[in-house]
Amino acid sequence: MASPPCYSFLLLSNPPFLPSLIPRYASRYSFTRRTQRFSSFASSLHGIRRNIEVAQGAQFDELVLTRDDVSEDDELTVQVCVTRTLPPALTLEVGLERVMEAVDELKTDPPKSSSGVLRFQVAVPPRAKALFWFCSQPVSSGVFPVFFLSKDTVEPSYKSLYVKEPHGVFGIGDALSFLHHSKGHSSIKTFLSDESAMVTAYGFPDIDFNGNSSVYSKDGSSYFFVPQVELDEHEEVSILAVTLAWNDSLSYSFEQAISSYEKSIFQVSCHVCPNLEEHWFKNLKSSLAKLDVKEIHPIKMEHMEYLTFSGRDQGDAKELKNIQPLCQFHCKLSPDVVFSNNMLNQEAEVSNSLKDQANINAVWASAIIEECTRLGLTYFCVAPGSRSSHLAIAAANHPLTTCLACYDERSLAFHAIGYAKGSLKPAVIITSSGTAVSNLLPAVVEASEDFLPLLLLTADRPPELQGVGANQAINQINHFGSFVRFFFNLPPPTDLIPVRMVLTTIDSALHWATGSACGPVHMNCPFRDPLDGSPTNWSFNCLNGLDMWMSNSEPFTKYFQVQSLKSNGETTGQITEVLEVIKEAKKGLLLIGAIHTEDEIWASLLLAKELMWPVVADVLSGVRLRKLSKPFLEKWTPIFVDHLDHALLSDSVKNLIEFDVVIQVGSRITSKRVSQVLEKCFPFAYILVDKHPCRHDPSHLVTHRVQSNIVQFADCVLKSRFPWRRSKLHGHLHALDGAIAREMSFQLSAECSLTEPYVAHMLSKALTSKSALFIGNSMPIRDVDMYGCSSGNYSHVVDMMLSAELPSQWIQVTGNRGASGIDGLLSSATGFAVGCKKRVVCVVGDVSFLHDTNGLAILKQRTARKAMTVLVINNRGGGIFRLLPIAKRTEPSVLNQYFYTSHDISIENLCLAHGVEEMDCIVEVESSIDANAIVHSTLESFARQAANNSLGIISASSVLHPMIDSVLLFQVSGIQYSRYRVGLCDRPTIYSGESSQFHREGFILSLTLEDGSIGCGEVAPLDSSRENLMDVEGQLQLILHLMKGAKVSHMLPLLNGSFSSWIWSELGITASSVFPSVRCGLEMALLNAMAVKHDSGLMGILHCQKEENGSAQPHSVPICALLDSEGTPSEVAYVARKLVEEGFSAIKLKVARRVNSVQDALVLQEVRRLVGDQIELRVDANCRWTFEEAITFGLLVKKCNLQYIEEPVQNKDDLIRFCEESGLPVALDETLDDFKECPLRMLAKYTHPGVVAVVIKPSVVGGFEIAALIARWAQQHGKMAVISAAYESGLGLSAYILFASYLETENVKTFRERKQGMAPLVAHGLGTYKWLNEDVMMNSLGISRSPYSGFIEGSVADASKNLKDVNINNDVIVRTSIGVLVRRCELRVDVGGFSHFVRIHEVGQNVEGSVVMFLHGFLGTGEEWIPIMKGISGSARCISVDIPGHGSSRVQSNASETPTFSMEMIAEALYKLIEQITPGEVTIVGYSMGARIALYMALRFSNKIEGAVVVSGSPGIKDPVARKVRSATDDSKARMMVDHGLEIFVENWYNGGLWKSFRSHPHFRKIVASRLVHDDVLSVAKCLSDLSTGRQPSLWEELADCDTNVSLVFGEKDVKFKKIASRMYLEMSKSKKSEIHIIETVEIPEAGHAVHLESPLHLILALRKFLTRVRKNSAETELSQKLLLALKET
Repeated sequence: MASPPCYSFLLLSNPPFLPSLIPRYASRYSFTRRTQRFSSFASSLHGIRRNIEVAQGAQFDELVLTRDDVSEDDELTVQVCVTRTLPPALTLEVGLERVMEAVDELKTDPPKSSSGVLRFQVAVPPRAKALFWFCSQPVSSGVFPVFFLSKDTVEPSYKSLYVKEPHGVFGIGDALSFLHHSKGHSSIKTFLSDESAMVTAYGFPDIDFNGNSSVYSKDGSSYFFVPQVELDEHEEVSILAVTLAWNDSLSYSFEQAISSYEKSIFQVSCHVCPNLEEHWFKNLKSSLAKLDVKEIHPIKMEHMEYLTFSGRDQGDAKELKNIQPLCQFHCKLSPDVVFSNNMLNQEAEVSNSLKDQANINAVWASAIIEECTRLGLTYFCVAPGSRSSHLAIAAANHPLTTCLACYDERSLAFHAIGYAKGSLKPAVIITSSGTAVSNLLPAVVEASEDFLPLLLLTADRPPELQGVGANQAINQINHFGSFVRFFFNLPPPTDLIPVRMVLTTIDSALHWATGSACGPVHMNCPFRDPLDGSPTNWSFNCLNGLDMWMSNSEPFTKYFQVQSLKSNGETTGQITEVLEVIKEAKKGLLLIGAIHTEDEIWASLLLAKELMWPVVADVLSGVRLRKLSKPFLEKWTPIFVDHLDHALLSDSVKNLIEFDVVIQVGSRITSKRVSQVLEKCFPFAYILVDKHPCRHDPSHLVTHRVQSNIVQFADCVLKSRFPWRRSKLHGHLHALDGAIAREMSFQLSAECSLTEPYVAHMLSKALTSKSALFIGNSMPIRDVDMYGCSSGNYSHVVDMMLSAELPSQWIQVTGNRGASGIDGLLSSATGFAVGCKKRVVCVVGDVSFLHDTNGLAILKQRTARKAMTVLVINNRGGGIFRLLPIAKRTEPSVLNQYFYTSHDISIENLCLAHGVEEMDCIVEVESSIDANAIVHSTLESFARQAANNSLGIISASSVLHPMIDSVLLFQVSGIQYSRYRVGLCDRPTIYSGESSQFHREGFILSLTLEDGSIGCGEVAPLDSSRENLMDVEGQLQLILHLMKGAKVSHMLPLLNGSFSSWIWSELGITASSVFPSVRCGLEMALLNAMAVKHDSGLMGILHCQKEENGSAQPHSVPICALLDSEGTPSEVAYVARKLVEEGFSAIKLKVARRVNSVQDALVLQEVRRLVGDQIELRVDANCRWTFEEAITFGLLVKKCNLQYIEEPVQNKDDLIRFCEESGLPVALDETLDDFKECPLRMLAKYTHPGVVAVVIKPSVVGGFEIAALIARWAQQHGKMAVISAAYESGLGLSAYILFASYLETENVKTFRERKQGMAPLVAHGLGTYKWLNEDVMMNSLGISRSPYSGFIEGSVADASKNLKDVNINNDVIVRTSIGVLVRRCELRVDVGGFSHFVRIHEVGQNVEGSVVMFLHGFLGTGEEWIPIMKGISGSARCISVDIPGHGSSRVQSNASETPTFSMEMIAEALYKLIEQITPGEVTIVGYSMGARIALYMALRFSNKIEGAVVVSGSPGIKDPVARKVRSATDDSKARMMVDHGLEIFVENWYNGGLWKSFRSHPHFRKIVASRLVHDDVLSVAKCLSDLSTGRQPSLWEELADCDTNVSLVFGEKDVKFKKIASRMYLEMSKSKKSEIHIIETVEIPEAGHAVHLESPLHLILALRKFLTRVRKNSAETELSQKLLLALKET
């Protein structure tokens, strides 16, 4: 775009148009204002009356709409802002280029609409730049308004700008304004919609501003505006936006809007200086001084999101919670109208300040401090001392400085280091002479090694007192040697030397401190007496040459760096060679080391996104503990390998890894193993990028050293646009990392104690973007680096702005890794808290804490920072030495005394002694050195095992099968299920009483892969309130629909959470919504299919190897017999003895089925007497006894040597109590059934040693993965894991035999890893096979008496053979389904002179006359209901339609009229459609827009509507004002769709807050893409307008007269429609017919607004229950009517 000319005369970027808008403040819906809030300065405002012509922006009416603002006769227009979100930009400058390019593109194809509001927004780095950008604007700005608004709400002041550097908003230009005048009422109203996402207005209430230079204080008036260019800073991200508004009808055209925008964008783009950005604090004071306006208090500037009352129901107004008054700002509305508050300094002139000093010492000290503040150095760390008194007093008295004092110079210096880390600018340290200076050395070394700027002002004796034995006089010349970047020894103050020498020296020192190799600088400041304020004569001549300096606020010497002109994206010079190396990489790795700045963290993420290489991020990089912007990984996102350190414990992984190019950005990395593997892989191209010129290459690997900051390097790479390449290694590392991550998560969660790794793991999850982490050296940083993890609790702003374009947001993390010492850590952390302005969590070891006890004195002061949390990991010594090789070769006594430095110091008493306030929280985590070493060793062993297991799968799969997108996947080509019914020889023990059920029913799921491999699984629900065959079959139908063509990862057999993740990411349903039996059968089928594909068996793929090679695997599994204890004690004992004679080594008896527990005890006593002591006896009470009954039983059987008793008590809270009081061992069974999510958290209650076993039914707990998780937890805690059948057929039993064998092998490994000896064999509860009178499989089961042990055992070989070659017994198969066929057709209905051809989708057969019609929401089609319809097709004939105006439905007329899509027309069309479909009634299910139609039809056409399911729907809007606004808003949206196209409309539509939950769905993009498939976009737009809730009849008054069954369904996360449903229910409950009709509310878990897409299985279950109730209710009503009729006839 050609730059517009620079105008010398006054030009204001404001256009005129649209009427007037802020509430009349007398209204109860408006703001509460103080009367005459500007009375103190009203006269000064009235005096400003220069007539300057100002071109105003597009003028809208008020921001907030009230009843008084609109009447029913008003002509109302609501404009919706069209927002386009551009990809995140590397820098603010790049962001500016992006929005300018977007506007340029818009200019080539201008909008066709006569009015509109357009917003282009782009995410830029979050580091505070708004204030800097504002300060960079010229004082004589030609564009207005121009403002900065600080977001600081805690006592903001001019001084706080320097200390806090607050986030804020910079804005310029007037895109559109909102003027409300207290006089008059216009009948033409124009408003901006409340659905204009992320648009914010700024301005002032109670003023009358006419758009030029006249402003008055006037109650009831207001002026608000939306800036044309805006930078809005948040904690996580900053948003740069450009807004354009126009309206031809009010004489403000699009061309005028563009012209106005160009003036604004030209000014801001000309005044953003990249070279000043890094050290912008140097110019802050001088920039603010140029504003030169007298501030008027207590004025406040407000900012608010757009709010109208289109959301009102029954006339209730929205709460105006988004309106925030702020009191730190500078806003220039015109050349003569400026509002400012807490931005400007009213201090006295410097010239007077210096001349008033008592002596020359004070003059020099004051000049030093003043120059520091001009350079932006306002934080001073002062140590007490006489010789430095002048410096200390000058710093304390300066109005801009913040001073912190401490008696320990070492702690003080480390505090300054922390401040530099957090603020990225130097702190100034002031000390006295002598050893006070020497105490700074450790911190100076750390700052030098970590490139942190510091300014040291050390007082000294004058030369005549040096070397003569004077007190506190040591040689301070070059005291810190090479560890400082600059040293200067000032002469003692004298008026013979000009003061400007002092100033230039300070300027030079700071230039060195903040240069490319930034670090500490040292100025030695000798002082002669007097050291106090005693007056002495001195000459003003030393101030000569300072007139200009004293008259302004700029530093004496300003340093500039010449910037080369931009080269249009073309790279030149040596960097081209580096880019060529990157371009040719086939196995690249991006290594992100420690990073200090947010800009560089942001750049590293964009670099990762561009390269698409595997990323290894150090814990100090900021992205290691990132917050994922999506809870799943999309196809093209970088892979973060967070657990490479653990993976490298495996020698196989070390041998696998090979790189050809490594790029390291940032400084050194923490992991030693990662460094070692890089050495092993060498030679390769190693590119190291860092801004300093120093050598950081301890392994001597660097082949290309790039001296550049990460932002500049990333800019070169991003402009080069490399092709994406993913190697096999990429997929392998991804799979390895996921496996180890899940293993570590399990191990840490399963551990019942608070271990040091657990603290590191959980700490990272608790952090947010508003907090920061300071990690101590030694063990804490290593633990967080190894066990820290990412999480998904990202903010709404990040969700809206970044989406998939940026993979994550970060957590600011730092530590003292320059010299990596343990000194000064607490002090550094407090300084970091001051500098970063966040709530800091500090994690240190006990020895580090004790090393810096004086840091508690600094912590106590709580100067200029937020509250801190300090975690002290106290293992009573230096625990890291226990993990080093020296611990194995050194005597324990020597280790304790000279390495561990063991202690018994009380951390708590230390804190109390220092008086640490309650505002800061110090948490002591007790540990022990030996226990910690064991935990680390165990975790490493399991990590190594997990790496080897996953690598085994990778190796086997990658040889046999191709990779898809560098990931090992295979595809499902077919799936079907068969329902079976097998006879039983006895009633199952699960049925009590007189049940005569002697059969078992279930389903066999058969799954075929693309190569023809077939796997079978059994779905065998226990018919109960939780699951029944009909509901299970409904889920299977949905599973069949979702599974076809599904891609499956080869990593599923790891059983470590991969199944749950796959169900969500691939199928789009939450794992917890799948019935346990269905998930069990699905997992069984998938695992068996994978085994066949690998030419292996289930055991082989679970163990990641061929079965034949697994010599450690058991060849058989002991079986426990099951005995129903009905009959007399002798009868039961006789049966038990027969079982022993058959060969059973263990028997489980069912108890708690007799009159009392005493009788059960007598039975058990007799059984034990008859079978002897060698047989294991278990009993199962199935939670049937009271606590007292259980205790009675326990006392009577104490000598029976029970192995355990399952679930003895009804109340699960009494279980542990029973163990303790009875002394009997217990086992968990039914308790496990209640664990839906996070079973480990629930199991933590049962670590008690009295709980000796868990009895796991895979089909009840939810499959093999959850069963394996529970079993592993049990084995970790020394408990038995017993697999138990639930009367499955031979197919399920064969899988259970193999699964039990797998668990036994895992238990052997666990015992070996923990060095616990031999693992005992467990008899598993698979004795239900004896109940099978017939079987699903033709093959024999393989359970028989072992010739080796003599006991009944299940053969692993036979079970494996059965599953490899499944031979189904067709005699027991009832029916087979390959899925439900969808029939599609088109039906014609004639309404209002138009012929509508409606697209129909039909599923299922007519079941007992039940017909269900499904209505989609706006933008949807009938297709989206097909999965749900298949799920209930067994209960009803299901029909979905493309509502007229949507999808493939079309309209035809013979006249020239335009069809209407009003609620009345749509309802009539659907009514006629129903008459064609069925002569009877239908149940109608509608979502959102479809829900409104369904409710309307239920109320108006109850003769044809048997029931209505209203999903996320409402009865409309009652309030006339809200209706008017809503209809105008929807009209505007319809115009947006027509003018800008469906794609842009959909993008804006789904940016709303209503869809927050839906946006996290893994198939969100795919579903949204389906919203673009409509034959007639104009009809869709007309639907939006005609079916607006503002036009449809309000149904609130009719709810009480509802004459049909209604189910009100809403998502758990949908707060808005949850409230609406509750109000609807209350209204409907008032109906006299509510007793005979069903009126219910149903909350669908794990869903937001789009219930049917987010949680389809839960919705299917709710629909089935409702349909069943409706049929039952209809039958009862019909029966009642017949009885009444019969009574009348008699």
